[in-house]
This record gives sequence, C-alpha cells and structure tokens, in this order.
Amino acid sequence: MKRLTYTILAIVALIATSCRNEDIIFIPEEVEVARPEFTSVQGFYVLNEGNRGSNKATLDFYDYTTGVYTRNCYAKANPDVPKEMGDVGNDLGIYGTRLYAVINCSNKIEVMDKNTLKRLGQIEIPNCRFIKFHKGYAYVTSYAGPVILDPEYEQVGYVAKVDTATLEVVDKCLVGFQPDDLEIVEDKIYVANSGGYRFPNYENTISVIDIATFKEVERIPIAINLLSVKSDRHGVLWIISRGNYYDIPSNIYAYDTRKHRIVKKMDIPASACWMDGDSLYVVSTQWSYVTMSNEVSYAIINTETQQLVTRNFITDGTDKLIQIPYGIAVNPITKDIFVTDAKDYISPGRLYCFGKDGVLKWDVRTGDIPGHFVFLGDTKTE
Repeated sequence: MKRLTYTILAIVALIATSCRNEDIIFIPEEVEVARPEFTSVQGFYVLNEGNRGSNKATLDFYDYTTGVYTRNCYAKANPDVPKEMGDVGNDLGIYGTRLYAVINCSNKIEVMDKNTLKRLGQIEIPNCRFIKFHKGYAYVTSYAGPVILDPEYEQVGYVAKVDTATLEVVDKCLVGFQPDDLEIVEDKIYVANSGGYRFPNYENTISVIDIATFKEVERIPIAINLLSVKSDRHGVLWIISRGNYYDIPSNIYAYDTRKHRIVKKMDIPASACWMDGDSLYVVSTQWSYVTMSNEVSYAIINTETQQLVTRNFITDGTDKLIQIPYGIAVNPITKDIFVTDAKDYISPGRLYCFGKDGVLKWDVRTGDIPGHFVFLGDTKTE
C-alpha cells in the first residue's frame, strides 16, 4: 500500500466492478516460466498486497532451480489458517530461518519457515508497515491508529522492537505521523515519516532512533510525504518523497548521514526502488490530480557518483506492456531486473523479468497488486 491514492482508486474500481473475472488467482498453482538457473540464489518470494478490506494478500514463489512460478503458496502450505494471509501485504523480509510478512490492515506480522512456509506464529502490531532486522531484533513501523483521512489526525506512529527469538514486542519508540519505510545505518534507525493520513498537512521528516537507548534523538527535515529510505555503502540515505499529487511532485533526495545534510536532489519521480551495489533502481507511477494521469519512468541512479544513468532501463520497448509499475527487485547475482504491474488494482497483476540489458526474458501472472520481494538463499555477490 505505497500511497493512499492507490487504495482510493482500487475502492472506486471495486464498487464499479460487481464481480471478478479471475478468481482462479486464489487457487495455488504452478506454471513453468523459464529454464532452471543454478546460483547461490535459490528463488524469491513476491508478496501481493490485495485490496484493503478484501483479505486477499497472497504469497508467490519463483524457484530458480526448476524455473517454476508458484502462485498463492502460503495457502498451500497452511490450509487450516482462516482468511489465509490477511488484509493488505505491505512488506516482506527474511531473518535467519524465518520469513516475515507484514500484513498492514490485519494488524499483524505472519512468521513462517522460510523454506516450507509453515506458519510459526504471528506478531500483533496495529497498522504495521515496514520491517528491518538488526542483531536479534526486528524493527517495525506502525501507524498506531486506524485508517482515517483527517488533516487533524492526532495519533503519532511508532517503531516496535521485536525479539525474534520469542516474537514478543519488547519496546516501542514514538516517531512522527504515519511512519513508513525504515533503514538501519551504524546503530541508528532512520524512519520515513509520511503524515499520509493528514492530507494536506503531511509530515516532512526522518526520525532518527539510537538503537542502544531506543530513543528518538533527532528529526531531520527532508520533504513532504516520505515513503522509502534505502542506504548505500557510502553512508548516504536515498529517500523517496511522494509529494502531494498536485503542485509538489515526487522526488528522490540523497541525505549524507556523516555530513548530516542533503547532498543531492535528483528531480526524478519515484514510487518504489531497490538498492543493488552502487545502483539504485527506481520505478515511478507518479499520479497527478492536475493532469489526472500517471507519469511512468524506469530509472537507474549511480549512488557512488550520484548521477542519473538512465530514465528507462527497459530497452526493447516492452515497457508499453506495463500498465502500472508498482514493485521492483534486482537479482544480486545475475542482475536480472523484476518489475511488477498492479494493472487496475483489483485484477491479478503481472511480473516481468528483464535481463541486465533491459530486454524482456519472461513474464507471469501474479496475485492482486504485487509489490514486495525477498530473495531466498545466499544473496551475496562473489
């Protein structure tokens, strides 16, 4: 659920559509899409968000050793779990032997065995959003309050500290309004505060939490309606601002954690990104209520030089097949690029695999609103 605009559009479309044409998406099924590849990366999971209120979050898996893509594999592994994964999948992560799926509107994190997907437990956190791991703990952002659009919304969010051994919340740290993504750099947690429920009174800060004391030590002004924060190996945070969908466009900012200042404004819209080495891969579906249209782009930024490499990494013209680019990931070994298409937000989406040359290799149908990836296996490059 990257931005509230998507949810609103999905609800409107759902009202206008009395039934779905592709309910088959909820039947676990396998389809062969490519030849097997044998590297230290065994495969990857795709978390499909599903529409708010529908309990249609699903999990897919692509197996490199077989070339087979499996849809709705959580349901297959856990046939006795009521309502399956739940309502709106928002983030995905692997830590140790466990896979963690953040299910936003179901107010929980599903914890599974990363190989079998057997459910091991759940962590209850209200309106949970994103997850990161550090030295035996999971850190999870929470909006804390209900889903309500209100410019005077008074409930600030927090970051929950979860013991990964017991799956218990052991501490909380208050941050700004509606905190989204978070990143950990040198024993500090950087939290992107959005204020998304307070339109037009968005937040514009990054909260900095000292891990040792688990206290907020600083608020850094960046830009309004922050979404994503990713760190590079140079101590720089790459931060996505969604803007206000009217006169303030989406943008990417580079904040140097050592110099304590913004060092670059890229003037590139963004709605999702993936860090791989010194490359930040960006997809953008920037909605404007002025033009009532989306601006779509596929960019790569060199994080070492802080320069734009390309505004379209898809080189064969097949970007025209993608209606709403929504999620992105890059295989750390082969450098294949994966882009998901949310389509109309109520129908099954699609996953596209591009080689590092930007040429389409294969594509496959997914669940509704495919948005989040995690790779399984040793993902370190040689």
